[in-house]
Amino acid sequence: MTIAPGIFREYDIRGVVGKDLTTDAARAVGAAYAAYLAERGVAGSLVVGRDNRPSGAALRDALVDGLTGAGVDVVDIGVVPTPLMYWSLNHLGVVGGIQITGSHNPPEFNGFKICRGTASVYGAEIQKLYALTRAPARAAKRGTVRDEQVVDRYVRDIVARIGPLARPVRVVYDCGNGAGALVAPQLFSALGVAGRGLFCESDGTFPNHHPDPTVPENLEALIDAVRHDGVEMGIAFDGDADRIGLVDDRGTIVWGDRLLILYARDVLARTGQGQSIIFDVKCSQALPDAIRAAGGDPVMWKTGHSLIKEKMKELHAPIAGEMSGHMFFTEGFYGHDDALYAAARLIRIVAGAGKPVRELLADVPAFYATPEIRVDCPDDLKFDVVRRAVSHFRGTHDVIDVDGVRVLFGDGWGLIRASNTQPVIVTRFEARSEARLAEIRGEMEAWLRAQGVRV
Repeated sequence: MTIAPGIFREYDIRGVVGKDLTTDAARAVGAAYAAYLAERGVAGSLVVGRDNRPSGAALRDALVDGLTGAGVDVVDIGVVPTPLMYWSLNHLGVVGGIQITGSHNPPEFNGFKICRGTASVYGAEIQKLYALTRAPARAAKRGTVRDEQVVDRYVRDIVARIGPLARPVRVVYDCGNGAGALVAPQLFSALGVAGRGLFCESDGTFPNHHPDPTVPENLEALIDAVRHDGVEMGIAFDGDADRIGLVDDRGTIVWGDRLLILYARDVLARTGQGQSIIFDVKCSQALPDAIRAAGGDPVMWKTGHSLIKEKMKELHAPIAGEMSGHMFFTEGFYGHDDALYAAARLIRIVAGAGKPVRELLADVPAFYATPEIRVDCPDDLKFDVVRRAVSHFRGTHDVIDVDGVRVLFGDGWGLIRASNTQPVIVTRFEARSEARLAEIRGEMEAWLRAQGVRV
């Protein structure tokens, strides 16, 4: 059996269902992960969850067949958002877990996010899994499967951690028909949040709009609802509810870097200054400036949930976040990215402040910036393009090369980095004036065009 090596990516295993991600591949991944754990002397049950994509059921059956055929016991938590699989790692007495999810990708994609203990398996370890798919061993005794329902327990835990709200907050939330629809209405009701939900019917074909809150057009229905209802904010979730999107009371999009300012100010004020706050290379310069002003130590790091979580452990950081809306909390939580918990925590901040998000961020400079721009570039070329970019721009500018190249222009910056999950190059640009933004973007995009990248 041949398994496409390209589905074994930096943070997870992901591909187009029926094309490069097949049920045979899922079965092989299950057996390979069993062998991976056995090699490391890890024995015990694994939790398996899946999002609501139509392909999930068949992939689940094949994955579980591979795991149990290799002698591993499985705790099946059913169709749930990814954060509930992470939550289960801390509550179900398991040694690891696998979530079947296509995350923010279109419906034809699916994949596996894999954990050993409570930590993500990524990078070189994903490649070791691929190597083990070539000759998986089967056990003499088949593993067992038992079902566990975790939604009610998860909601009770979040509500207990958030505590009573200082005042009622009116919110519109958009589940985008993703797996968050299976939890968000219950969670917001238990928190005592007023408002309503959009597209809360679980449907993994995403019939209303694609659930990716980093794309402005995916927020149009939420923006309209916020303005129509006159609520304090609108909250959006991606397909597996590990990324949060936000619009303020006037319907203006609040990107992840500005949202992280709210979390950073809150945690530094409550738990003490001097702590590291981690963010990825796509974030605005306004973020590290605000972290320093609040008494924190801003740390720019690589994009990717697995990489961010490892950096948090290294620095004992209370929170971290990405431009994409992944928000991570070790202070008061478990350290993983959970958009449902992030939403609850944001509502607590707003309730306590007595002000809407717009007013809480009124003192943060509004730089001129592009959203995240994704440019098609084949997987076998994108990293080489970025390497050439680092070499080229280092000759004339200060650069930060922790992840791709962030070129510093003094009054702005531009980013070129290779996506670890898709065949694209990601760019973003920011400056203190609209004219300067156009100049910086023009210079860097001209260089990309000269490399054969169509922007």
